[in-house]
Amino acid sequence: MTARAEIVSLGAPVADSALAQLADVLVDCVEGGASVSFMAPFPHDSALAFFRKVAASVESGDTVLLAARLDGKIVGTVQLGLDTPPNQPHRADIKKMLVHRFARGRGIGAALMAEVEAEARRHGRWLLVLDTVPGENGHRLYQRAGWTQTGLVPDYAMFPDGRLCDTAIMWKRLEKP
Repeated sequence: MTARAEIVSLGAPVADSALAQLADVLVDCVEGGASVSFMAPFPHDSALAFFRKVAASVESGDTVLLAARLDGKIVGTVQLGLDTPPNQPHRADIKKMLVHRFARGRGIGAALMAEVEAEARRHGRWLLVLDTVPGENGHRLYQRAGWTQTGLVPDYAMFPDGRLCDTAIMWKRLEKP
């Protein structure tokens, strides 16, 4: 695949075909060892159930779901969590930034992050937060994109194979709308 990725927002209702492709990406990332909340083995039907919950959150307006497509197929995704407490209307969470292993190294993660930041601005959010495993691909991507690491929590989660991993808490302040 040599085409440039197209980044799209998946509005409600999220099509079943899109949910299946998103589930494929999630399964691939877990199989590849990414610490993204799930343990191996991780079946496709569990990934599909996860994205159905995300689709319900999109429908309620609590989440913006972005997808990266190459040649019409979803190969990456990221979520903007807008469901914040009343005293945090300026903040949003970045969730589940995933790129299929065969599509990595093509700038898809950076494109997804640029678009999720633009979505945050459109929703009046100017402070973004996320957590990630330090030293992994995502951590390096966020550092290159100007994110600041503010802390490290040891043994916060596990890799899919059961090994403990730390998490880095990161933030980025956007220009206020």
